[in-house]
Amino acid sequence: MANYSVRVFISYREGILDPQGVAVEKAAHSLGFEKVKNVRVGKYITMEIEADSKEEVENEIREMAKRFLVNPVIEEYTFEITEK
Repeated sequence: MANYSVRVFISYREGILDPQGVAVEKAAHSLGFEKVKNVRVGKYITMEIEADSKEEVENEIREMAKRFLVNPVIEEYTFEITEK
């Protein structure tokens, strides 16, 4: 078995209001960063998984996302896997 490092990025789907993103954008503008736009705030989760293959890790991540990490109605996700 190998150890894998996993990073999961979760954000609101396109078209879903992101109040934190709006707040960050307004704060940036009020501080003079006028070129900032379309700010989205999300979640970043890191974990380590021991598995026989990268494919097994991918399946585990997809199952966790489906069961409890992501609300598929309003959120989407991507992930990165690296072997340690």
